[in-house]
Amino acid sequence: MTLYDTMTKALDQRDAGMYTDLFHGDYEFVRHQSGTSMNREQMVEMMKMMMANEKVVVRDTRCIYENDEILVEHSVMDFPDGTTEAVMSVHVLKDGSIIRTETGATLISK
Repeated sequence: MTLYDTMTKALDQRDAGMYTDLFHGDYEFVRHQSGTSMNREQMVEMMKMMMANEKVVVRDTRCIYENDEILVEHSVMDFPDGTTEAVMSVHVLKDGSIIRTETGATLISK
């Protein structure tokens, strides 16, 4: 199973542990809103909260490209505040894990 397939399965099952198990020990997430970053532990906590909140919906996911070094995906996300964003995520891979994620998002609905 590819990393993308595992990510999709984790999202479908709302399984934060399955998703965050894909993160390398030195994982870093760069927030598209502010350019600030979060480490692995911070992202594990955020993913737990997101997966537990049924108002956070990730849909229309698709893999743009995946190889041993990079995974690029696109999705649409609905948030508890009623907003919807189109999100492009670029995951840099190392040793079969995701070591860095950067996103770009476009607000498509308020």
